[in-house]
Amino acid sequence: MKLIRYSLALVALSSMVATDALACTVIAAGKKATADGCVLISHTDTGPDSRIFFVPGRIFKPGEMAPVFGGIQDADRPLNDDGKILGYIPQVEKTYGYFQSAYSHMNEVQLGIAESTTSQRDELKCTFETGKGIMTIEQAMIYALQRYKKASEATRFIGELMTKYGFVPSSGDGSESLVIADTEEAWVFEVFGVGAGWTPESKKPGAIWAAQRLGDDQAIMIPNWSVIKEINPADKDNFMVSDNYKQEAIDRGWYNPASGKPFVWQDAYAPLPEEFATSRFWLFYTTFTPNLKQWPDRMLDPKNPYKGMQPYFQVVEPLSLYPFSATPEKKISVQDVMAFQRSTFEGTIYDMTSYPEWLVPDGKGSYIKSPLATPFPGSEMRKLIKQTYRRPVARHRGHYGMIMQLRGWLPNEVGGVYWVYLDNPYFSPYVPIYAGNLSVAETYNIYDPNKYDERSARWAIDFVDNLANLSFQDIANDVRAVRDPFEANIFARQNQVEQEAMTLYKKNPKAAREHLTSYSNGLMNDVTKMFIGLRNDIIVKYTNNQE
Repeated sequence: MKLIRYSLALVALSSMVATDALACTVIAAGKKATADGCVLISHTDTGPDSRIFFVPGRIFKPGEMAPVFGGIQDADRPLNDDGKILGYIPQVEKTYGYFQSAYSHMNEVQLGIAESTTSQRDELKCTFETGKGIMTIEQAMIYALQRYKKASEATRFIGELMTKYGFVPSSGDGSESLVIADTEEAWVFEVFGVGAGWTPESKKPGAIWAAQRLGDDQAIMIPNWSVIKEINPADKDNFMVSDNYKQEAIDRGWYNPASGKPFVWQDAYAPLPEEFATSRFWLFYTTFTPNLKQWPDRMLDPKNPYKGMQPYFQVVEPLSLYPFSATPEKKISVQDVMAFQRSTFEGTIYDMTSYPEWLVPDGKGSYIKSPLATPFPGSEMRKLIKQTYRRPVARHRGHYGMIMQLRGWLPNEVGGVYWVYLDNPYFSPYVPIYAGNLSVAETYNIYDPNKYDERSARWAIDFVDNLANLSFQDIANDVRAVRDPFEANIFARQNQVEQEAMTLYKKNPKAAREHLTSYSNGLMNDVTKMFIGLRNDIIVKYTNNQE
């Protein structure tokens, strides 16, 4: 009876936890921490508008102003409609081409940005309704991609936009973290609000922000939580801050300089940690730095299937256990990041398919895992099987995501590779878009969440993602049997494709761009065909008309 009451309590909590936990995972690694020497960044579970399209650079007249938009993430608008104009900032003479989506990630000169919405104290929360800030993080990302090629310059620019025009959240009421990278380095940027009531007329900063350079031999993961700790503003090679970066904490009573304790940014402005974030901290550091220190024991115990549900077992660790960044014990590849971003915590207490409720008789006197066992149970399924919500790294209906290789030894057109997936990385293949690409295949920029479209890659993948609930374990294997060889072939051909592009580039850079565009767009079209084929096969194979 006690176990039943405990399980029902977990179900009641799940609806609250799930709302707060739906967000992004970012991974970044410096050029000495990666397998090929690139600067690598990634972003999964991005905003609602999964359509990706190329916006060419432009020349503007002196005195022109650039509009600040308030609907960039909305997927139900026409492709080039960014919503209501909230205000204007001065335009620049020349902009770079970039790839736009809900959160825009890469430009044509190998500047890349990854984003993760983070948690902030209630007193810092600000919205369009409670203040006069107009600068969302996705709008600031676009401005930076249009104007900069150096990560450090783009980082400071975004910070200045936030303090001048007022940071306003667009993903709930959270704060924001970015990793801003070029071919040489990456910067981690964090911004918090200043609370309700801010106006530009106040002449006060409209945000609190800080940035820290990622060491060249270091890797980092951001799981919707602040990661910056102690700050040294005098070390301008490694830190940038807003003028109020510490004073806001002092004024609000969150830090006392007379205490003799160091000022810890993460402790000052983020609330107490929650498990949806610490679970991913744990997974990242145990995966890439297993011997750095003794990490909490969160592996499954075959003798105790209830281990992950027992509150008296579970260690609740402080955030100080996890460093800002660390040197990976093995250099990280693009494929390593893909595997991590597809993780559903297999083999750990957070693995939702390991719960005893999924066990069914095998007909031989024992029990096996049901083929229905899914790491992505919806709210109604969780009620039925009495499961609490565990937020995996991979997210079904996660919109889209990316991994980016930034390589300074190649021309920008060839050096920047923007690997993208749509919907759910657990099922979707990654395909490369090059910095020099002149367009994105139509199938990757067609998506209306309110209307199914056979031409849309996002809808094709989402259809299979939903059909997987018919027999998740079996259908996941069916998808991998088709997707994995497709993806492996892309990696096997990458060097050849780029050599062909380089041969063309030496004669005619535009011809190289056209070559890479045709290659990438062909792969995107192949993805749509692949998942329409999988859809048809799954419907036939798992029809209810069969036993």
